Amino acid sequence: MRRKAVYILSLLLMTCLINSCEVLGNCKICRQVTYIDGKVDYEGPEAEYCDAELIAIEAKPDIINGNTRLSWECR
Repeated sequence: MRRKAVYILSLLLMTCLINSCEVLGNCKICRQVTYIDGKVDYEGPEAEYCDAELIAIEAKPDIINGNTRLSWECR
């Protein structure tokens, strides 16, 4: 009987630990876009960013070089 109780408690503990590894923060799908003369020239592949990575991307300023602007767009 004690062995069953230990087994059940260990299963419950593992279930809680697995669920605690899920991402708790917000996530967005972002891509880098290149504009030339205000028109889209290139759109990079979309990828999902969460938590610290997302904050870092959203904090990046646009890079402007002459008539070319590189920026991140998230949805």
